[in-house]
Amino acid sequence: MFKVSIIGAGNVGASVAHSLALSQLAEIVLVDINGGVATGKALDLTQTGPIQDHGARLSGGASYEDTEDSDVVVITAGVARKPGMSRDDLLTINAEIVSSAARSAFKLSPDAIFVVVSNPLDVMTTLVQQVTGLDSERVIGMAGVLDSARLESFIAAELGISPRDVKAMVLGGHGDLMVPLPRHSSVKGIPIADLIPDTTVTALLKRTANGGGEIVQHLKTGSAFFAPGAAAAQIVKAILLNENLLIPCSVLPQGEYGLEGVYVGLPVIIGRCGVDKIIELRLNAEELAALKKSADSIKEQVTLMNKLLAAKNESATVESGKTAEPAATVAPAKTAEPAATVAPAKTAEKPATPPHAGDATKKS
Repeated sequence: MFKVSIIGAGNVGASVAHSLALSQLAEIVLVDINGGVATGKALDLTQTGPIQDHGARLSGGASYEDTEDSDVVVITAGVARKPGMSRDDLLTINAEIVSSAARSAFKLSPDAIFVVVSNPLDVMTTLVQQVTGLDSERVIGMAGVLDSARLESFIAAELGISPRDVKAMVLGGHGDLMVPLPRHSSVKGIPIADLIPDTTVTALLKRTANGGGEIVQHLKTGSAFFAPGAAAAQIVKAILLNENLLIPCSVLPQGEYGLEGVYVGLPVIIGRCGVDKIIELRLNAEELAALKKSADSIKEQVTLMNKLLAAKNESATVESGKTAEPAATVAPAKTAEPAATVAPAKTAEKPATPPHAGDATKKS
């Protein structure tokens, strides 16, 4: 049986676990700094078995030891923005949490494929690829699956039809500069432009870009978790079952669409080895320009994160009066050999207690 470890037992992490439990594809391990939350949610999900007809094995705790030899590691760890917290503060905190989680999990599962859900999604995916040194095909960000599902649901609601009949594609970064592609969206092969007025399509695209914010507005004290969890689970299942599923994910292009050196949402084929192939759609000049603008914005966020981490590291050095361990800065993403500091080590010392592992999905 496969093994999937989920780092972060907040709402999104628990939703991923629930979706995977129903599929009965893998043993599931939940890890959180609050071991009781991880243990309790694993027990609660186990008890859904008799009701929902599954016999999935679930466990939870605060130690990474139980994640050893995972086939897939899903990272949802992080914090949501709190009152008085700047965006820079949030970026720095989540970068430290995610890099620590990735390193700890990688030491025990160097052959795993990593699926990143923590926000800011594309930046955190870049970070995980860099600190683990894994080939980029084995580090995937969940974004386009969720954003496309939102657009599909809005189209279905507008037409009063089943969402299963709708296919849509949203590329680019997971944020305000995402790139919905109405030209590549259809209902049973019928272009949506033949079914919905242009003004309505424009409104649906705008609503999609603000999909996470709309939910946050209603919830007041939380963010989306059912759909993000299901989206991450779909990627995991595509990997475990070698489905060769064509879906949009945050991946590292090597010249496709004229892009490289940055994780960004693109259509890819997902199978047992992770990203099998990036599919190049025929985009027009306007769509390509929007995709490049989105990618450039992600690069700027990566640069900002590096500066913030470097500044914090320098401050720590001054305060301690000695050389501090370098912060986990991120160079422009590329396929890299494993770094010496994170070499696979099956007999490594016990990993540190996991970082705060609430869901960093305030935008999701």
